[in-house]
Amino acid sequence: MEQQLRHADRLATIGHLAAGIAHEINEPLGSILGFAQLATRSPDVAESIANDLDKIVASCLQVREIVNKLKFFARQAPIEKTWFSVADVVEEACSLVEGRCTNEGIDIVTHLEPQLSNVHADPLQLKQVVINLAVNAVQAMPDGGTLTVTTRSDGRTAVIEVQDTGTGMAEDVLSEIFSPFFTTKDVGEGTGLGLSVVHGIVTAHGGTIEVESEVGKGAKFTVRLPLSATPAAHVRQDTEP
Repeated sequence: MEQQLRHADRLATIGHLAAGIAHEINEPLGSILGFAQLATRSPDVAESIANDLDKIVASCLQVREIVNKLKFFARQAPIEKTWFSVADVVEEACSLVEGRCTNEGIDIVTHLEPQLSNVHADPLQLKQVVINLAVNAVQAMPDGGTLTVTTRSDGRTAVIEVQDTGTGMAEDVLSEIFSPFFTTKDVGEGTGLGLSVVHGIVTAHGGTIEVESEVGKGAKFTVRLPLSATPAAHVRQDTEP
């Protein structure tokens, strides 16, 4: 528990730092991106300069994506909760990574419980969680494999499981897996923010996320979100005499 408290305190401190960094970067980044895009539309720009401007725009968009991840991690992104079907959101997220899986020789297997709909959360942020976990799984299977995504209920929570047959992780990696900027990838291949963003979104919704893994035997991430009474139930309670 002492270790968990220290970890939570460290995440909170880094969260405040991330929020400040995101705020300071956003304004100059917007100016650079805006002026670069305007310059690319000028008819008098030489081809070599136009190519350089395209690189500037592409780099700015990449940095903006990192800033958005920092906002998610710092919980500055607004949460817009609504009632939705978990299965529908997860299925849509899987469809977005299906092409990449096909290219990497990875099969997607889904087991989705269609009745799992009494979840009050932000569907866009939940979709981001599933996409991040799926992409992380794909990166762990460089030689192909199987990505299995499951949704179910344990009576109190909606459960989303993302499991791969990849390289797996050692204990020292597992202990740091949700820490911001921690990554086992080569320089330029990852920011180390994907799983910390997932952790931030899940905890902001009052949920939990756990990971099980063993070297050479893949990994399984389990997200649990609290089940709520349906909107109809709230109406019945409010109208009872």
